[in-house]
Amino acid sequence: MDIASRLIALPHGITLSCRCSGADDAKRTVLLLHGFPEGAFVWEPLMRALGPHVRCIAPNLRGYERSSAPTDVQAYRARHLVADIESLVQAAGAPVDVLVAHDWGGGVAWNLAAARPDLLRQLVIVNSPHPGALLRELRDSPAQHAASAYMNDFCLPDAAALLVRDDYAALWRTLERAGSAAWLTDAVRQRYRDVWACGLDGALNYYRASPLRPALPGDDRLRRLELPPSVVDVRVPTTVVWGLADDALLPGLLDGLEHWVRPLRVVRVPGASHWIVHERPDVLLKALQGALTADR
Repeated sequence: MDIASRLIALPHGITLSCRCSGADDAKRTVLLLHGFPEGAFVWEPLMRALGPHVRCIAPNLRGYERSSAPTDVQAYRARHLVADIESLVQAAGAPVDVLVAHDWGGGVAWNLAAARPDLLRQLVIVNSPHPGALLRELRDSPAQHAASAYMNDFCLPDAAALLVRDDYAALWRTLERAGSAAWLTDAVRQRYRDVWACGLDGALNYYRASPLRPALPGDDRLRRLELPPSVVDVRVPTTVVWGLADDALLPGLLDGLEHWVRPLRVVRVPGASHWIVHERPDVLLKALQGALTADR
């Protein structure tokens, strides 16, 4: 099945470079949001598995690949990221049947689902912490605080230059730290290089703009931060798929999700890491097919 590249211009001046598949008149529409340090291409195996009767749209998020990449860090605050996907959903013919999101894409998806539940029928989150749970764990869990320490490194002014060194050696270590990473073939590596060569500062600005990162010594920002119900309460049917071997986002982030998210189903996957999109596409396909066939 062919997967086409499309540049989609949004009304507020942002253009998203998208990977698209399926018939324009398909009865089901799926939107897929990637995380860091990835790109829309990571969803292509899942898009092919869904076939031509499901229309799939996978944008490269703001700051990635050929999508618009504002230089102002404040342009990566949550409200701007949500506005991009809100406009994309409306352009696709809202509501979409399923929004699937991993990592930072999930951060955007959680916020969109809370703010505009009318735009999606089902939500599938893949190893992406709910903002309420992340705030709690960064405050109260020393283990999660330590596991998230890299976020502050990504905020350094020279972070992009450091990540580029030696053919992106630090980024390869990020992708390989969970084990053999047999999925990371030469061809897949080149797809990553193609995305990274477009620039990394846009992607790093997600970390720089977010208040949800480990507090540095003497900083009580997290203790003072409050997230209103409009940000954390999700009333879209949600499936959370979680690789339990994720060493950056620990399983404690799943505790208490039902306080914010209803209805909720959690699929725990032992042995799968943060890169479960590559490691266990069968689990994701099953979750997505279940969401597509759920009562509408």
